[in-house]
Amino acid sequence: MNSKLNARILVFSTDKISDPAIDMAGLLKLHYPPKVYTIPLPCSSAVKTKWILHAFEQGFDGVFIAADGSDCPYGESCTEKTGDIVKRTHDIMKEKNIDPMRLKMAAICSVCSESFVKQVKSFDEALIKNKNAE
Repeated sequence: MNSKLNARILVFSTDKISDPAIDMAGLLKLHYPPKVYTIPLPCSSAVKTKWILHAFEQGFDGVFIAADGSDCPYGESCTEKTGDIVKRTHDIMKEKNIDPMRLKMAAICSVCSESFVKQVKSFDEALIKNKNAE
């Protein structure tokens, strides 16, 4: 990957919490890397390890989980459950020689457009730097 190119990032967002923030980023014309693709879910703890691994198999450079945080309408333990999924997936990624830094999770609230953009830009830069170091 050339350092001038952007990483392909798959974002799992939540339809009631983080997805509105991502939509608002577009409406506010906040710029983030163009190769960011989103899949909305009802709750971030619904993401499956096999989906994350499949994204890597399909050529995505990184997977970003925009977690609900404490705003999840499905339960207070959402972030903890999502964190457990990420930890288990990181362990599997290590076994498969996939750099765990390619999977990131952050809480993104419904009005956190600027935070989302900052997180995704930072992730993109880290993925590109890591890829160029290989």
